[in-house]
Formats: sequence, C-alpha cells, structure tokens
Amino acid sequence: MVTFDDLAAAAKRLEGVAHLTPVGVSRLLNQACANEIFLKCENLQRAGSFKFRGAYNAVSRLEDERKARGIITYSSGNHAQALARVCRMQAIHVTIVMPQGASRMKLEAARDYGAEIVLHDPATSSREEIARELADKHGYTVIPPFDHPDIIAGQGTAAMELFQMTGPLDYLFVPCGGGGLLSGSAIAARHLAPDCKVIGVEPEAGDDGVRSFRSGTLQRVHNPQTIADGARTPSLGEHTFPIIRRCVDDMITVSDADLIRTMYFVWTRMKLVVEPTGVLGLAAVFNRRYPVAGKRVGAILSGGNVDPAAAGRWFEEQAAG
Repeated sequence: MVTFDDLAAAAKRLEGVAHLTPVGVSRLLNQACANEIFLKCENLQRAGSFKFRGAYNAVSRLEDERKARGIITYSSGNHAQALARVCRMQAIHVTIVMPQGASRMKLEAARDYGAEIVLHDPATSSREEIARELADKHGYTVIPPFDHPDIIAGQGTAAMELFQMTGPLDYLFVPCGGGGLLSGSAIAARHLAPDCKVIGVEPEAGDDGVRSFRSGTLQRVHNPQTIADGARTPSLGEHTFPIIRRCVDDMITVSDADLIRTMYFVWTRMKLVVEPTGVLGLAAVFNRRYPVAGKRVGAILSGGNVDPAAAGRWFEEQAAG
C-alpha cells in the first residue's frame, strides 16, 4: 500500500531534480468556470509532463546491478519520454514498447533521449506481453507507466506541491488514464486537505475507470479512439484501482470536443501549451460537466506534449465552429 510517507520520501528524491512547476491562475478562466481555479502546470515539467516524477522516483530506487542490466517499459508517449530522459541522465539503457499510432513527436522525443523503440500494433498484440518477453530475454527491469508503488508515489508529489502552494481546496480535478496520477493525488489530498473532494476525469471513449469506480469491479476497454492519447490505457491497475476506490470521491468523463474547447482557451488566453490528456481535469470544470460553482478548485494540467499540426487542425475546426 502506498502511503503519504512514500510521497514525502519521493518528494525528497525529486528535490532539485524535478521542476517545481508553477500554479497558473487567470481572471478570465475564473469567469469562464464560475470558480477560483488553480492550475498545477505539469506541462512545464521536465520531459513535458508529470510522468518525470514517477519515472525518476522509480529508477532512483533500483540497485546499481539492475540499472546496469537495463530497463524496459510500455507507453503511448509521456511515460516513454520521461523514462528515457531519466535513463539518459543516469546512462541506463532503456527499451520502450510503443504503439504504431503513437504521436510522432512523442516517439521522436523518446528516441532523441536515447531510448530503443519497439513498435507494436495495439489491435493485434499486447504491449505488456511484449515488454515481459523482452525483459525475460534480456534481464531488463520493467517499470510500468502507472501501476507501480514508486510511480504512484512520485506522481502524487504534483498534488502535494499544489496544496502546499495554494492551501486547502474544495475540489481537485485530475486526469485519469491508468490512475497513477489520480491515486497519488488522492493520497496527497487525504493527508494535506481532507475536506477536498478529488474527482478523476477520463475521455468518454476510455471510460473503463469510471465504470470500475461505479461497479467496484475492474473494467477494461480495448484501444479507445480519443485524442487524449495518454488516457488510452486498457484499465486501471492492481495498485491504482483500490486506492482510487478508497480515496477518490467521484469519476466522470468528458468528450473530445470538450477537450478541444478547453485546450483552445488555455492556449489562446493563458498562453500555455497543453495536450488533450493534460486538460482532462480542467475540461470537466470549464465545460460545466460537474456541478461546482463558487469554489476553490484545483486542476492538474498533466502534460504539454502535443503534435502542433494536430492542434492546428483541432483549433481551426474550433475557430470555424
């Protein structure tokens, strides 16, 4: 079980390594949402997302002998970039299993950091199985993108910092794919702001977490088609699911159209580059998908690694509409 003490230990390891990302505020955003909004800008984190926190925490906990054998993971992009960046810092060989349809920008960034990339077809193969086979063959250590205690503890430090910078909040909206950030954030909230309600937000096409939360049974989704590529995970994890069930107050979904509207506002009014997955939490408030008004609301902008050509197409449609 991951505890707040694990988050505090992760924060010490990350001190001076991870960026202390700012909290963004905007009068126009407050007006648009009818709330006082505080954005934890993890789009400005090293490697462009909160994933650097968990990756660094997990790698720093490995023995030298395991680092020498190499590391492997599977990721659609942000964890790939973050782990590749961390491994480059420590001269560790890293192999990453990525889907063939992964963002070209994220794939190239992982390669630029020195990662060996193995592409797979998510319609016909399992990235987890490929990673396990390669780990068995080469002796690599698997560091999964979300379902790992050290990953969860590292990701939770983003919410820790947010509460330390803003004080208590009424609500915290958190993007959810596999649930590493959400579960870590919920642990932070329960310790630092016990009256704060934590809401997880998924894309409509990838609603396995919402269904799992409501049913109490782990649900799955196969290769969901959404522009929120960081939330195309098949399910919550064995570690993240029980934490979410115990510590999260509610979960909801937003549409891809909601994500584009929110991105457009944040890019044009706040001058912040965010990706679709990164605005999942804010989109729930900005598009009034959850009944809050007149509250102190936090939202984690989880990443900013977006293909500018794709963003241009989405924004052109948004402006035309």
